[in-house]
Amino acid sequence: MALFDYTLDARSGHARAGSFETAHGTIKTPVFMPVGTSATVKGIRTQTLEEIGAQVILANTYHLSLRPGEDLVAEAGGLHKFMNYPGPILTDSGGFQVFSLADTLKLDSDGLTFRSIYDGANIRWTPETNMEIQQKLGADIIMQLDQCTPYPAEYDFVDKAVELSANWARRCLAAHHREDQTLFGIVQGGMELDLRLKSVELLQQINDESIAAGHKGFGGFGIGGYSVGEEHEVMFETLGLVARALPEDKPRYLMGVGNPTTLVRAVGEGVDMFDCVLPTRTARMGTAFSSEGRMNMRNAKYTHDFTPLDHACDCPTCKNHTRAYIRHLVKQNEMLGAILLSIHNLWFLIHLMDRARDAVLAGGYDEFLADWMNSPAAKDY
Repeated sequence: MALFDYTLDARSGHARAGSFETAHGTIKTPVFMPVGTSATVKGIRTQTLEEIGAQVILANTYHLSLRPGEDLVAEAGGLHKFMNYPGPILTDSGGFQVFSLADTLKLDSDGLTFRSIYDGANIRWTPETNMEIQQKLGADIIMQLDQCTPYPAEYDFVDKAVELSANWARRCLAAHHREDQTLFGIVQGGMELDLRLKSVELLQQINDESIAAGHKGFGGFGIGGYSVGEEHEVMFETLGLVARALPEDKPRYLMGVGNPTTLVRAVGEGVDMFDCVLPTRTARMGTAFSSEGRMNMRNAKYTHDFTPLDHACDCPTCKNHTRAYIRHLVKQNEMLGAILLSIHNLWFLIHLMDRARDAVLAGGYDEFLADWMNSPAAKDY
């Protein structure tokens, strides 16, 4: 496989199993990607990430550009050397974080100005400067700068955001030159199917025009602007049609979604890649995913329960520690409790996607999905 080729290994219904080649290894999809916002998955060593089967991790351009700064990361040799992680890395553009700070944001057609959450300094980003930052960070996969709309939002506002995001996608693609990186475009459009499909069409046009001009195209496509406050069922009204409107020969990445049932259902709609802070964030609150559904480890019923956290799990936490011990750690606010639960939750999602891939390869994804939806594990939120 050539660098950044995507190979469709199998299909079962709309579900896909694929292989995506990067400079730091092949990513087998469907895949869940742990989030390491500030070049660290909170509380988890990079060696542990390898041990639990993480194929690719995320870092955040917004936070890293502010601290420690992209120049320092570049001086260290890029993110892989800075954090000593040998596998593929993806950086998001930071646009979601900027737009979530709407009270400090000034937006125009050329770019955006915002205030640093660390020291209050005014910062100016354009698509070109954003690409410069991400190329210095050196991830394998980088994302275009886009405008993420909130939910709910007026139709005309979302339409303008689609146009702006497409214009920025064109500029990002023109400004991106690293051959050992690939750039993903991002589909926007809120919950409006016609605007979602318009966004897909615009990105495909930009891709084709860039290739015709002798430049590179997009290596894949993010699907952004979901999981921004809407009910999950609202997302699923349009997600499948949007995913399947994207090219067959490129990865499809649903951004910021991470509860197990949503992942399993989204794979069934044709999505390949996922990321979310949910497994580690909920772990820090004392919550675990499991084959029995979501577990609140503060619950008194676990006080004398000396069985594994999840009887169906082979992660290091479940192999070595009991529910009673984990509850004790959580109740005492010991950092080890959050670490052990983070390891478990990450393992749970990573290997859930491995099982989903196996089901696709075996041609039985519909049965896998039905079994999941009828299991206690589906009660995950």
